Amino acid sequence: MKQKRFRRTGLLYDADETNPLTGVANLFDIAMVFSVALLIALVMSYQLPELLSNTDDITIVKNPGREDMKIIVKEKGQPIEVMNLTDQIGGGTGDVLGTAYKLADGRVVYVPETKNETTS
Repeated sequence: MKQKRFRRTGLLYDADETNPLTGVANLFDIAMVFSVALLIALVMSYQLPELLSNTDDITIVKNPGREDMKIIVKEKGQPIEVMNLTDQIGGGTGDVLGTAYKLADGRVVYVPETKNETTS
């Protein structure tokens, strides 16, 4: 009677066997690329590519003239700042910077004062 000799490595390791979680890493990479592409497409659809630029300054007014109005300011090298409208009245001294006008359709227009104005 012949005895069969098996090598230990031959019984426990099969070269054709692969790890079933190998594909999950590839799916994660694909999902990350897809999410970044979706974010860029969203920014471009609102015609606001300035949000992605480090050199551009931008100010956005959400819900102008309403109680939940917000002003979003992005300046070069600064974190994005969100200012909420409040009912509090500020006070103090300062310089006149310009005039704000409310139009008939509800929009508010700010007209800065020019320093080269001549008065008579």
